Amino acid sequence: MGNILVTGGSGFVGGHVILQLLDAGHDVRTTVRSLAKEQAVRDTLAHAGAKNLDRLSFVAADLNQDEGWAQAVAGCDYVQHVASPFPLAQPKDENDLIRPAVDGTLRVLRAARDAGVKRVVLTSSFAAIGYGHGDQATPYTEADWTNVDGPAVQPYMKSKTLAERAAWDFIEREGNGLELAVVNPVGIFGPVLNEDLSTSIEIIKHMLEGGLPGAPRLYFGVVDVRDVAGMQIKAMTAPEAKGERFLAVAGNPVSIYDMSVILQQGMGEKAAKAKLRQVPDWLMRIMALFNPLAREAGPRLGIRAAASNAKARELLGWQFRSNEEAIVASGESLIRLGIVR
Repeated sequence: MGNILVTGGSGFVGGHVILQLLDAGHDVRTTVRSLAKEQAVRDTLAHAGAKNLDRLSFVAADLNQDEGWAQAVAGCDYVQHVASPFPLAQPKDENDLIRPAVDGTLRVLRAARDAGVKRVVLTSSFAAIGYGHGDQATPYTEADWTNVDGPAVQPYMKSKTLAERAAWDFIEREGNGLELAVVNPVGIFGPVLNEDLSTSIEIIKHMLEGGLPGAPRLYFGVVDVRDVAGMQIKAMTAPEAKGERFLAVAGNPVSIYDMSVILQQGMGEKAAKAKLRQVPDWLMRIMALFNPLAREAGPRLGIRAAASNAKARELLGWQFRSNEEAIVASGESLIRLGIVR
């Protein structure tokens, strides 16, 4: 058992990492931007059935500030660096995303090195691997990197790419023995813990509420949040994970239309409003003249961007939940928590 810091404990992935760490008997400390959030996080975890909540402590730390990070990592054996901004809409200034992602990652790594932490596991993203290359026929692997100057690369993708590259550069030049492992999830689905929804889950919510007028030909990789959290924890101590990145992806990409079918088949009448019609590309291009979201989606229409999970299966021995299980679990939890009625 170890002492582990989880950054961003109020978030979707951070919450599931904490749940699994507590269940395994670890002492866990988590960062929140304000300690006013502590009780809400505790209530969320308790409602999700968390064990050993007496082993969870909190410290205030912000990715944009130096204060708090030395205290956060003091006495910790490992760090799970999960926190990073993920907006529903792209910012006017891309640096509003890039700066906290890069600088925040470096703050965490410096503090971890100075405190004698053994290993940091960084939650990166497929956004750092599979964008800016057009329609690539072969599946992406951990050897690939997003081309930040390529077509359709938005600020979020840049932020994740530049933050991960900065992390590897830091380990090589200034790490002084600190180890790093990285997990790169595709679109994260699975059971939600509260009403603070990720962008991926917002799509499911809109479907179940009948809020999507149609399904454009946009494709997403899918992974269950429980698998992401489990991989993060496995990568924390597995000797073979040192210095490696791991794609977290269940299977082949699915379209928004495919998701609607999966929800209907898996949830029956509870997903009646999720029935969608495919929106042809020509109509999306017309909509792009007036709608900024349609304009952002335009360059991704029809691109499947498959990714390989072979490395995670072979090195970590990980077995992924299916696309269908992850998507249906998202919908069922939204209804169970009363977020969708």
